[in-house]
Amino acid sequence: MFNSAIRYQQGQLYIEDKPVADIAAQVGTPVYLYSLGRILENVSRLQQSFRPLNAHIHYSVKANGNLSILRALAANGLGLDVVSGGEIYRALLAGIAPEKIVFAGVGKTISDIQYALDTGVGWFNVENVRELEIINELAAQKAIKVCVALRLNPNITANTHPYIATGHGGVKFGITEEVIANILAEQAKYPHVDIRGIHIHIGSQLGDTEATLQALKKALNIIRPYTNIHTVNLGGGLPVAYRPDETVPDIATFARSIAPLLSDYTVLLEPGRSIVADAGILITRVLYTKAQGGQQFVIVDASMSDLIRPALYQAYHHIVPVHASDEAVTPKQVVGPVCETADIIGRDIALPNVQEGDLLAILTAGAYGMVMASNYNARPRPAEVVVQGGIWAIARHRETWEDLVRLEIE
Repeated sequence: MFNSAIRYQQGQLYIEDKPVADIAAQVGTPVYLYSLGRILENVSRLQQSFRPLNAHIHYSVKANGNLSILRALAANGLGLDVVSGGEIYRALLAGIAPEKIVFAGVGKTISDIQYALDTGVGWFNVENVRELEIINELAAQKAIKVCVALRLNPNITANTHPYIATGHGGVKFGITEEVIANILAEQAKYPHVDIRGIHIHIGSQLGDTEATLQALKKALNIIRPYTNIHTVNLGGGLPVAYRPDETVPDIATFARSIAPLLSDYTVLLEPGRSIVADAGILITRVLYTKAQGGQQFVIVDASMSDLIRPALYQAYHHIVPVHASDEAVTPKQVVGPVCETADIIGRDIALPNVQEGDLLAILTAGAYGMVMASNYNARPRPAEVVVQGGIWAIARHRETWEDLVRLEIE
């Protein structure tokens, strides 16, 4: 929950060297705060863990696409994993070299593929035969040859929430073993595609490493006869702890265990959550409290439109007061103002008595938070702030009511 960047100091919650309350007083709430120092610390830890594999890290933009974060990652040598033309555009704005972009996604549009080819992205992760044909046809029109990895659906059920399990036979993702075998046997049909890799990604927030190991072994069995395939993309899915008592698999141990299997291959990784999740917090202000139906409700100004994970996945986020308290804690229902019963930020959260105007911090909110935010109930999306050491800056301004209608035709 707490870490080197987000912790209490003399009874006040800090992010790096800045009191959270000071930032909230100037920017308002709700507001996302990100520690750039913690993000880079997480990158370093992953690099150290996967050093036996000499892995190339491509951060997954869908976890958090804030340009300030992307620029910091680009400056530290990372590539990016993107899933749309819009994310390619964002990556280029952040200063990522096109050849360090991996274009993934199960439903790439023709216009997005055209844009990717025009900008010279380094890799396509391909998810069906027709997509491969289209890429080959469009590349032929441009007289170029593009690098491709085939995404394997290994028909393995990952130990994670069903909404973020992507490697079993009943989901839309990837290509079956049989179809990949047919593609590889007929590579000459795709003269403008260089099939150089295989991609596996069986889900997010993986509870153990066994399923990934099984998927990897299947992938290696498929590509072993083909000397032109020398890259294995392990995807992402590396987990983080959302609860104080939660333990997650040791990634360094996992990396060491698979290193012997991959000694003859170039390895790519596409982590997102494990880089940004615990570097971000969402600060919200208490609007009202009330007792009802045998429960204590804390109504705050953040909602499911700002952080949808609890409503969408029944995901847990630890919530703490910005000003620490020695009072006894009791279970509280932390809820937002949106007109949906599902708008519950946290169920049975152990909190001291809080008052109108108090600040709460929703922890581990750096991944799949702002990037999934909406304007439901005509709510402007919150501001985003980046912090490094004792310096902070607004990375994205809070939307206004005028912003909500700016693109509509009068």
